[in-house]
Amino acid sequence: MYHKVDDSVLRRLKLISGDEFVITEKDNLEIYSKDSTESFSFFPEVVIKPNNTVQISDILKLANEFHIPVVPRGGGTGLSGGALSIYGGICISMERFNRILEIDEKNFQAVVEPGVITQIFQEECEKKGLFYPPDPASRGSCFLGGNLAECSGGPRAAKYGVTKDYVLGLEFVTPTGEIINSGARVLKNVSGYNITQLIIGSEGTLGIITKIFFKLIALPKFKKILLISYNNIENCISSVAEFYKAGANPSVLEFLEKAAVKAGENHLNKKFPGSNAEAQLFIEVDGNSEDTLYKEINIISEVAEKYSANDILIAEEREKMEEIWALRRCIGEAVKSISEYKEEDTVVPRYNLTKLLSGIKDISNKFSLSTICYGHAGDGNLHVNILKDKISDETWKNNLESAIYEIFELTVSLGGTISGEHGIGYTQKKYLPIALSKEEINLMKSIKHLFDPLNILNPGKIFL
Repeated sequence: MYHKVDDSVLRRLKLISGDEFVITEKDNLEIYSKDSTESFSFFPEVVIKPNNTVQISDILKLANEFHIPVVPRGGGTGLSGGALSIYGGICISMERFNRILEIDEKNFQAVVEPGVITQIFQEECEKKGLFYPPDPASRGSCFLGGNLAECSGGPRAAKYGVTKDYVLGLEFVTPTGEIINSGARVLKNVSGYNITQLIIGSEGTLGIITKIFFKLIALPKFKKILLISYNNIENCISSVAEFYKAGANPSVLEFLEKAAVKAGENHLNKKFPGSNAEAQLFIEVDGNSEDTLYKEINIISEVAEKYSANDILIAEEREKMEEIWALRRCIGEAVKSISEYKEEDTVVPRYNLTKLLSGIKDISNKFSLSTICYGHAGDGNLHVNILKDKISDETWKNNLESAIYEIFELTVSLGGTISGEHGIGYTQKKYLPIALSKEEINLMKSIKHLFDPLNILNPGKIFL
C-alpha cells in the first residue's frame, strides 16, 4: 500500500533537516514506537526532527511524491494510539518546535510553537498574571500541539472549557504540503469557514500544526480545595449536579472511587484524608474575592451534607493544596500500574453520571471484570479503567470487548459519547459507529480525503 523509506528518500530527508536530525537506528527509534497507550509498539522507519514550517512542508511534499505514510508526534502522552506509526514510514517529531514566541499582556494573547510543554507555557503565563486553564494530567510532559490534536480538557474544563475554547488561530501544513494560516488574533471572526476548529481535535489526520495563537484570561487571585468523602458512591455522584443547581461554579470537580484513591496512596507511598471512604470528590474553587469563595464553599458543604457526606476537608495553604493535587495527578499512572488494563473515556451530561457509573458496575459484574472509575465529574467525563488484575486469561480475552461495547452503548443511550478528551485514534476506531451514524462517518471520511487524497498523514486512525 505504501512505499518504503529507501536510501534516496533518506538522502532527501537529510537535506531538509540536516543529518543529525534524521534517526534510523532501531535502538534510537524505540521511544518513538510507543505513546502512552497500553502496550502497543509500532516502529517508524525513520524519525525526522524539523524546526521550521518550510521543512515540514518539504517533508510532506516528499511523502506525497513517494506515497509514504507520515505520523506527527508530540510528547507521546496520548491514550488512544494517535502517535503510533502503524504503517511504518516517517515520524515527524515536533520536539524542536519548542519556543514561546510571544505573550501579549495587553491583549491577553500568546503565540507559541506546538512543541512547548503545557506546564511550561502555563507557568510563563502565570508570571505575567495570565491564565491558560486547560490542564491535562500529563501537563508536565505533553506538548501543546498534542493538546490541540486531541482537544484536551482536564480537571478545569467544567468551569473554563477545553483547549478549543482558547485557540484564536493556527499556522498548519496540510497533508499535501501547503502552508495555511487560519483564524485571526481577534475575539470575533466569521470570515469564511472555521478551519481552525476543524483542525483542533482532528488527531493529526488533517494537518500538522506549526504555530498556535492562544487567547488567555486573567489569573484568579485565590484558590481553595475541598476534599469531600462519602460512604455511599451513589450519594457522592448524585451531589455533583446539585452543586451547580445550588449556584456553585467550582473550577475543578473530580470524582475518585475508593480503589482509585488507594492506588494513588500506594503510588505516592502516602496516606490521604478520607481514603477509607467509598468515594471522594476533589473540588477546587477560585476567584478574585475570598469572601465569594467562602460563600461558594458554604453552598457546596450544605449540598454535600444533604447527600450524607462523611467528611469535608478544606485546604487553603499552598503546600496542602499541592499535596492533594499530587494525589489527583498521579491516579491515572497509579491505576495503570496495577495490571494489564484497558481505559475508556466516557462522557455524559453530568446529571446522568449516577446512571452511567451504576451501569458500568453492573456491566463489569455481568462479565466478571474489575473496574476502577475516576475523572472529571464536573463535566460528566468518567475514565473507566478495566483491569485484568486477578482475572483469568480466558475471562479477559472472551469478555473484555463485549463489556466495552455495552459500556459505550450505555454511554450513548444516556446522551453521551465514547471519548471526551482521549480521542479515537488507533484503539477506539472500531467503536466509533456506536456514537456516530454511517452518514456522519462518511462525511468525515470525505473531509479527510479532501485534505489528504493519498491518505498519507496519520493513516489508520479514527476510521476503520
